[in-house]
Amino acid sequence: MGNINVTGYHSFYAEDGKKLSNALEDNGIDILHRCGGKGKCVTCRVEVIKGDFGDLTEVEKKAFSAKGLDKTKTRLSCQVRVNGDASVNPIMTKTISNLDPGPRPED
Repeated sequence: MGNINVTGYHSFYAEDGKKLSNALEDNGIDILHRCGGKGKCVTCRVEVIKGDFGDLTEVEKKAFSAKGLDKTKTRLSCQVRVNGDASVNPIMTKTISNLDPGPRPED
């Protein structure tokens, strides 16, 4: 179990191995995931303040390069899994953007 602290929201515990996007959504954070977890739209990205989600996946590298985004502290929450304590800042939410979140990523 990891304690996930979300800037501007609250902290919660999530099972190790759970996709971060789904853990956020299950705990009331209205993170976007407009492509349904395929790693193409980058709307589920989070700034990692503390914690380690491992190396960037090939999907993330490709998506960040295609969109010209910083990949030093940013991760796609649909592509990483909880593996301990972390602090993250969701970059795009329904509240901020007024967009439909999109289909839920498969676990």
